[in-house]
Amino acid sequence: MSLAKSFFPLALVSLLLSSPTLATTIQEHTMTTSHSTLTIPTTHTQSMQQTVQVDGETAVLTRYSRADGRNSELGGEHFSTVVATDGTLKGFSNMSLELVNQPLPSREKSEQIARAFLQEHAPDLLERMEISWIDPHDEPLTVEQNGTTQNLTLTGMKVKARNLADGRWFWVIVGADEKPMVFERDIVWISFPGKRQTEKWLHDAWLAQQKS
Repeated sequence: MSLAKSFFPLALVSLLLSSPTLATTIQEHTMTTSHSTLTIPTTHTQSMQQTVQVDGETAVLTRYSRADGRNSELGGEHFSTVVATDGTLKGFSNMSLELVNQPLPSREKSEQIARAFLQEHAPDLLERMEISWIDPHDEPLTVEQNGTTQNLTLTGMKVKARNLADGRWFWVIVGADEKPMVFERDIVWISFPGKRQTEKWLHDAWLAQQKS
């Protein structure tokens, strides 16, 4: 089944999950999770939604594309979220052309922004947080400009940390606008042969592989 055909309307998924903590209000461009409210860019509208498995647990992947249709294909601009059935925000990604080739915040500022985000959206992760490193991190972004396809690099400051309570990894990538542009939590890493076990639902390159 193709990726696009496997997505369902929000109302149907909500009924299937029957979770009072999981709710999306597109008109207000917010998503309410068990801890807080995540703001969706007002330039975007919901374009897809799919029930997914994350390390054996059910969650909902929701994708918001630009309302003007700009760079809406896989690999392009989007704001996506993964929310568990108990309302936990497992992650989000904001891939925006506006953030390309802009100066990045310092490591100190990035850590400050990351900690503030975690305090609001994932306070449990702060209890046993061990920062591994804070460095620039690149994400691919494919856009259409002047009638041609261009493969760009979207760079942010990645604050990568480990939850000492369960050994799983999490990170916040801070964009050039000094706002979190990527968040992922509860990432299981297999030491040998050295690869990520947790599914990459927020990564378009991985989604394209599932579609093929």
